[in-house]
Amino acid sequence: MQHLLNIQSKIFPQANDDLGRLVAYWKFKNQKIVFTNGCFDILHRGHIDYLAKAADLGNVLVVGLNADASVSRLKGAGRPVQDQDGRALVLAALRFVSAVVLFDEDTPYQLIKAVQPDVLVKGSDYKTDDIVGADIVKAKGGSVQTIDFLEGYSTSGIIRRLLASSQDK
Repeated sequence: MQHLLNIQSKIFPQANDDLGRLVAYWKFKNQKIVFTNGCFDILHRGHIDYLAKAADLGNVLVVGLNADASVSRLKGAGRPVQDQDGRALVLAALRFVSAVVLFDEDTPYQLIKAVQPDVLVKGSDYKTDDIVGADIVKAKGGSVQTIDFLEGYSTSGIIRRLLASSQDK
């Protein structure tokens, strides 16, 4: 039961005072804070590769997680496959994830403003200047990094294969 409580303590339903105190503590300890975000609907090898590489860019990794309503708006009907509580728990269980923070907006701009990370990370399908929150991070002297995705791994691809295999039966 203690392991589950430890995992749950890394989950924040929104940017709140508890998260603020944790971020202040990390900054006091001169920890380099890395931030990334996404839907992480079905956690797969590509996600693990991406998140591990993001975590390597600093001392703590904060993951902004799109809440269910946000995922539905971005990805369409039938998404998310897993609810936000399940997705948050799986992400928080990863050793190298320091905090998971849910956000309901279409972008994590306000969350990035609250966290004030030292490093902002997105996939290399984004141009650095087009990454939401890049202005916030650059204004404080931080960096914006992109990470290549692992070829052949995507949630949409997994869903397509599942649907195709269920239709074959």
